[in-house]
Amino acid sequence: MAGKGKSTLFSEMTPGADFEARFNAWYDTEHIPIRMDCPGFVSGQRYRRHDGPGYLAVYEMDTLGAMSTEAYTKVKTQPSEETAWMLKNVTGFTRYLADETSVRANIDPQEALDAPFLYAVSFTVPAEATADFDDWYEQDHVPLLLKEPKWLMVRRMRVADGVPETYTHLALHYLADADALQSPARDAARATPWRARLAKEPWFKGSYTVFSRHGQRHFARV
Repeated sequence: MAGKGKSTLFSEMTPGADFEARFNAWYDTEHIPIRMDCPGFVSGQRYRRHDGPGYLAVYEMDTLGAMSTEAYTKVKTQPSEETAWMLKNVTGFTRYLADETSVRANIDPQEALDAPFLYAVSFTVPAEATADFDDWYEQDHVPLLLKEPKWLMVRRMRVADGVPETYTHLALHYLADADALQSPARDAARATPWRARLAKEPWFKGSYTVFSRHGQRHFARV
């Protein structure tokens, strides 16, 4: 079953240890399913931070227009009591809306979408540096990363809106194993002259987070 869209909603939350089980039950039985009933939503996959507490959900959408339908507006403005309680009590909240700009993969992208590990990289790139940054990522960085067979797919996204940071670029790296991050291919990708030049820029300070897949993918029900 196809699960990939052209746009994503990337959202993190961290429940307290005393209500983590309740949080997971709510997320799996209410929070994701009601979104899967909204037009334009294709699928949703949950993840857990690999290095500590916190959960991520990546929602696949046909377009970002899925966020402005009447059905989704009702979901957002008429939360259940449990949803209202959760949103009041979780911490570490992030929410980024992004459009896919490129996909490069070693296997079928639909299969890669369900990789056991997701490596998320975000940057805030000034407008005057965007073309150089994009060319480096597409022409230099991604081809070297994909020389590692466990590096299944790289999806690059332009962030349309988000909090709490003002990121402009999001890259979702789908990995067969987290040890791909210690591979010779990644070492080579991080050691090129082009990257070294960009790394000298004050804005070249990315956010890097590894997540492991949590549960099964949810699919649209409409």
